[in-house]
Amino acid sequence: MLHEYRDIISKLKQEDAHFAKMFEKHNELDEKIDAVENKKDFLTDIELEKLKKEKLLLKDKIYAKVLEYKKEHNL
Repeated sequence: MLHEYRDIISKLKQEDAHFAKMFEKHNELDEKIDAVENKKDFLTDIELEKLKKEKLLLKDKIYAKVLEYKKEHNL
């Protein structure tokens, strides 16, 4: 996710506990969704859609924090 910002994400994970938790939750959701889509786990379509929306919301928040960091540090 957001591979072009790998360095910034790494710094934010070290400096901001809330950011680190968001990033970890995003990865957990990604794994859960992947398991369902690869038939290793089961959820209803509605449950899966809810996970996908939650993951997307987290990605948007993470991206916003990355852009904020970039702006603050003139990167």
